[in-house]
Amino acid sequence: MTKLALYVPLEAKPGKEEEVAAFLKSALPLVNEEVGTVAWFGIRMGKSNFAIFDAFPDESARNAHLSGKVAAALMARADELFASPPQINKLEVLAAKLP
Repeated sequence: MTKLALYVPLEAKPGKEEEVAAFLKSALPLVNEEVGTVAWFGIRMGKSNFAIFDAFPDESARNAHLSGKVAAALMARADELFASPPQINKLEVLAAKLP
């Protein structure tokens, strides 16, 4: 059952929009290795506005994701790609439909 989630809004620096899009696309194989990540979405909401949304069955899975390869890569490239540091919002899932 999906109980927890993360929402990370991201604003690309001017001229870095396509690099952010490519970064999000390149993260998918890393996320696919994470057993506890139930759902993961790299989202584009406009020219420079992006986000990551992911869901987990429990706190240990969410913590594993936060200490995993995608989070490390995101933080390593934050100064280069984003207008401000990524803001990680921890959410509680009240209802979900997944395949």
